[in-house]
Amino acid sequence: MDLRARLQAATKDAMKSRDSTRLSTLRLIGAAVKDREIALRGGDGEGGEMTEAELVAIMSRMVKQRQESVRAYEEGGRLELAAQEQEEIEIIQEFLPRQLSEAETVSAIDSVISDLGASSIRDMGRVMADLRQRHAGQMDFGTVGPMVKDRLLN
Repeated sequence: MDLRARLQAATKDAMKSRDSTRLSTLRLIGAAVKDREIALRGGDGEGGEMTEAELVAIMSRMVKQRQESVRAYEEGGRLELAAQEQEEIEIIQEFLPRQLSEAETVSAIDSVISDLGASSIRDMGRVMADLRQRHAGQMDFGTVGPMVKDRLLN
């Protein structure tokens, strides 16, 4: 079952079980997907079909936005809102690929560096591009970038 079908099935299940938090989160995902499809269509009404990788990218951005909100709410002492955002993160992450552990991430970085023969900081762009292609949605590239840089400098 592809990701879009899983999202639709989960939305129907949430409606049937009257799980309002899950339903609203799934509807937010659906709205973000619709917005992106409309943007892809442009003015001619053609195209607009999204790939699975684009769906994963949209949901990854949604998780990242909510993580920032959780930090802001916790700093502001709004723990109930932070908990609500955390609940949304968990719902969205059910549909994302499994995140690599730190050891798996280091192994993936080392593998890409050796496969490409990268030896200096000038190769960082190629390494990051290859990691994004191989492990889209499986790692946080904000934290991977400094790790790659460190590996290439040493």
